[in-house]
Amino acid sequence: MSLRVIPEVAPVTDDDAFRHEIRDWLATNLTDELRGAGGPGRENEAFPQRLAFARRLAGAGWTTLAWPVAHGGRGASLQRQVIFHEEYARAGAPSRVDHIGTTMVGPTLIALGTRAQRDRFLPAIAAVGQLWCQGYSEPGAGSDLAGVITRARLDGDRWVLTGQKVWTSLAHVADWCFVLARTEPVPPGGPRHAGLSYLLVPMRQPGVTVRPIRQLTGDSEFNEVFFDDATTEAGLVVGEPGQGWRVAMATLAFERGAATVGQQVGFQRDLDDLVAVARRTGAATDPALRDRLTRAWIDLSVLRAHTLRSLTEDLPAGSSVIKLLWTRWRQGLGDLAMDVLSAGDAGPEATERWQRYFLFSRADTIYGGSNEIQRGIVAERVLGLPRQARG
Repeated sequence: MSLRVIPEVAPVTDDDAFRHEIRDWLATNLTDELRGAGGPGRENEAFPQRLAFARRLAGAGWTTLAWPVAHGGRGASLQRQVIFHEEYARAGAPSRVDHIGTTMVGPTLIALGTRAQRDRFLPAIAAVGQLWCQGYSEPGAGSDLAGVITRARLDGDRWVLTGQKVWTSLAHVADWCFVLARTEPVPPGGPRHAGLSYLLVPMRQPGVTVRPIRQLTGDSEFNEVFFDDATTEAGLVVGEPGQGWRVAMATLAFERGAATVGQQVGFQRDLDDLVAVARRTGAATDPALRDRLTRAWIDLSVLRAHTLRSLTEDLPAGSSVIKLLWTRWRQGLGDLAMDVLSAGDAGPEATERWQRYFLFSRADTIYGGSNEIQRGIVAERVLGLPRQARG
């Protein structure tokens, strides 16, 4: 007599149902025209179509998934946020045009804004009726944000801004900008970041000039922005005047959330595509290149494991470590792609894609907080090394 073993079937959980919900929605709404559109170095690609798609996402409640229900969101758990970003990336859905508003400004206003600010801005952000850009970096103060010199003075019921921002992503299409500006002098012997304020500034006004910066890729998604007596309302300072550093750091923390998991799903797709190119060109038969492709897979697995751990544990300088890992990985993949292309004819489409990838990846270690600054943060906050002298 034989016994038939009945395999265990994992029960369907609410999270499984949620995963199928987003998969079904994407299968119904995502067109071939939009698959893979946008992304680093290609943010101007199919922009009107991506904007329309973002508004469809908003109509279904996907753009404000992590927001509290009381503020128009779905109050999703961290697990469901991760699931959404994974499925969005796996489907090849387009780069989001609304991410600065929905993942950075919106959560900042929910946490630290006034009721009037939330009532005014959150509905439009949630509906992707407003696009935002980030006014942090300056020509002389990139990753060293405490050194910004853009100034704002209160003149009656309005702030008047003078200065320049640079590397401002999507400023040429943005309606609003959140600007870190100096509103008070640095107190004698005090920290340099004291006296900064976080202002919400309309972009479409006299006194705001946007100049696109042409990049190595030929695109111009970054811009420099000049404020020449531009103004905003006195009530559009988030937090107290002079206390903008705390608000600015909160915004950066929101930026480095669950969406980083989706970013890494995109990295996996890039690696899979490069492996396919290596097979076509014959590079896969080269032992050295096979080893490097394998190493890229291993490093990406480590990056994902660390990211998931950072989302669930309060790791010191966790986001800095993630930035160091993924920028090194992407630049390494760009270098590897050039060697794979040199092994044979990959075709014009693949060649153009990977050349663009390689060129744009040169910027990865600079924008979003340069790797030099990130290493300093890790040295001081994790290793306990003495603070580096700064001029």
